[in-house]
Amino acid sequence: MTNSTLNTKHSSLQQTLAADLKELKAAGLERRRRLLESPQGARVTVDGRDYVAFCSNDYLGLAAHPELIEAARAGAARYGVGAGASHLVLGHSAAHHELEERLAAFVGLPRALLFSAGYLANIGVVTALVGRGDAVFADRLNHASLNDAALLSRAEFKRYPHLDLAALERLLSASRARRKLVVTDAVFSMDGDIAPVPGLIALCERHDAWLLVDDAHGFGVLGRAGRGVLAHFAARSPRVIYMATLGKAAGVFGAFVAAQEEVIEWLLARARSYIYTTATPPLLAHALLKSLDLIEREDWRRDGLSKLIIVLNQIVISRRWRLMPSTTAIQPLVIGANEEAVAVSRALARDGLLVPAIRPPTVPPGTARLRISLSASHSVHDVERLARSLNEIERAVPRTGSSVPD
Repeated sequence: MTNSTLNTKHSSLQQTLAADLKELKAAGLERRRRLLESPQGARVTVDGRDYVAFCSNDYLGLAAHPELIEAARAGAARYGVGAGASHLVLGHSAAHHELEERLAAFVGLPRALLFSAGYLANIGVVTALVGRGDAVFADRLNHASLNDAALLSRAEFKRYPHLDLAALERLLSASRARRKLVVTDAVFSMDGDIAPVPGLIALCERHDAWLLVDDAHGFGVLGRAGRGVLAHFAARSPRVIYMATLGKAAGVFGAFVAAQEEVIEWLLARARSYIYTTATPPLLAHALLKSLDLIEREDWRRDGLSKLIIVLNQIVISRRWRLMPSTTAIQPLVIGANEEAVAVSRALARDGLLVPAIRPPTVPPGTARLRISLSASHSVHDVERLARSLNEIERAVPRTGSSVPD
């Protein structure tokens, strides 16, 4: 094949991508990144301007906490910066080991295993536990990582309507799979509602299935002392495999899986996204030990979040948009059209308020929304300001959503 032929093929690929990108832009699905120039927090500097941000998953306001910064410095001084190897070669430090033990005790399960990210944890768990001849049963609004994990596992993939336990039971009853795994978000990241974990456990016990609970948005926030969704419901079962991330409420980075001894040993031996990934920097594990201390002892952060949720719901009065029912830090305002959601987000930004517009494929078509993320570092005044701005913008924005007056 000549260079001319190669160049022609490359040019054709570029043209195809350019056309596809043009279609995305026309559909209001173009993606752009903002440049964060400050530490994460309720008040940030983005692209040279100061904002009050309702964008992050830093629900407890720990991402820039001075005690975590100091713990990270101490961890770097003790362990260096990089882990240098995978956990199974020479990357599993004393900090990683202590953190795993603390996390298992914190969520009340026998063992825990650290992963580099929640995506990798879900991929590792699902593909290690099920394969051909098995079946995965998933809530239709689960996070993409759970869906991708099910597809990669090559198990039969069954999705049930959101939170519909009756539909799930019908699927479980009809299944003749060798091994069954139910997978669900604990707090759904775009809706803010909570999975009925006790009911899911009961179904799994009745139909001999495992239950993987992704508590990325509940860990640190739900339950006594922030111990997560299992504590929130006082739910326990040896069938539960619990996953949570450490870059949201915990304010740092990474993820962990907690479960029975045999499950963790199997993941250690067979979870490819654990085995073939460099361990996270041990300084982060050292910082997370301090994060767990703060989560456990500072109930005022969770109490403050609860107050802010009430304030937002009391002030937002929407006639065309819908503030979804949620008792969590995730407060979605469904707008509908992609262009209108983007226009409202831009109008808020002009007022110095950052709230992201979430569009398909992250959410179903026709349900584009603002994903309002509250944090313990927000003040009541911050939330009142946001709510009143939303009320004013709704009165001003045209129904077509094409633009919002300045």
